[in-house]
Amino acid sequence: MNTVTTDQTIRLGIVGYGAQGTTYAGFIAEGRVPHMSIGAVCDTDPARRAQAEQDHPGVTTFEDYSDLLESGTVDAVVTCVPHYLHPDMGIRALRHGTPVLVEKPAGVYTQQVAELNRVAAETPDVPFAIMFNQRNNPLYRRIKEIIDAGDIGALRRTNWIITTWWRPQGYYDQSAWRATWGGEGGGVLVNQAPHQLDLIQWLCGVPRTVFAKAAFGYKRNIPVEDEVTALLDYGNGATGVFITATHDLVGTDRLEILGDKGKIVVDGSKKAHVFRLREDEQRISQDLGMDGVRGLFQGQLDPHEFYEEEDIEFDSVWGEQHTGVLENFALHLLDGTPLLAPGSDGINGVRLANAIHLSAWKNEEVPLDFDAAEHLSMLNDRILEEGEYPQRTGTVQ
Repeated sequence: MNTVTTDQTIRLGIVGYGAQGTTYAGFIAEGRVPHMSIGAVCDTDPARRAQAEQDHPGVTTFEDYSDLLESGTVDAVVTCVPHYLHPDMGIRALRHGTPVLVEKPAGVYTQQVAELNRVAAETPDVPFAIMFNQRNNPLYRRIKEIIDAGDIGALRRTNWIITTWWRPQGYYDQSAWRATWGGEGGGVLVNQAPHQLDLIQWLCGVPRTVFAKAAFGYKRNIPVEDEVTALLDYGNGATGVFITATHDLVGTDRLEILGDKGKIVVDGSKKAHVFRLREDEQRISQDLGMDGVRGLFQGQLDPHEFYEEEDIEFDSVWGEQHTGVLENFALHLLDGTPLLAPGSDGINGVRLANAIHLSAWKNEEVPLDFDAAEHLSMLNDRILEEGEYPQRTGTVQ
């Protein structure tokens, strides 16, 4: 395994100098990640390498990823490349002994991400993280603390409408690979919503089954999904609804988590209102006498007497969540600080997205431990129909 530099700064290799790679490089150059420096940049496009050299004079650039790993110029890498390449590059870094921060999503289909996790398990001494920056959102971190502390009791229902992804047709037309099965692996579920697919499971647990209705090319000229409604079954009677789309110009971001002892309502991923019941809801129901029932129907019963309320809101500085994950990754390498988002967690969101696709394709409820080979076969049918990209195999390419 590579050793860190003596000045307590991790030299990060940025693989892919596109939108995300340039953003991370800018954060580091601005000093927003105290324990990290730009070690090198890798990109197959000579124009992007030239841009990196212009943006960050003195930084070494590489065309070949293997050359970067062998160069000795980096202590760790971040993979800012197309989704299908994340598992392959993650595996190569792990096998080389180089710590790796994989950009979201961890991959496109469950089989390739499972292989990435398998290699990670075989190389436990090589740090492996994923860029789930929303886990560094202080609002969601506080919400998780509330749920884990049992403040709202056992889960009953979740509802998340997240349609703040409006994308005009020109967004899709700018790149031939975007919003294709073969180039990107899907639509809103793999591009815009992976953070929410991760968060809902991080906060509330992994669903047992999913039944989904998805529209493919519904309001945009694309072959992949731009509208999704999914019903989640967590077991023990708890259910959830997840709605997302890229054609809602106004957009809504509202999450509700209902437990048997309270409720959390999140608006815009910026503020939350927490209701804590003074008793379990069923106990309140059982103890309410006929006078209370009459008062309820006559509008004389004040429900506020049964719960306490709390407002939660944090200031949000652009880029702070991403820089926090980068800094956490650096500190993990330097002193063992626990990771905000272990890389092995990345499979959860990919698996849920795959389950939603599979359910919509088959028009039936599917378990989260679905047949991954069946999903890949149906994905390949759609890649073949596009006729532009190679079909995928059950192993990382």
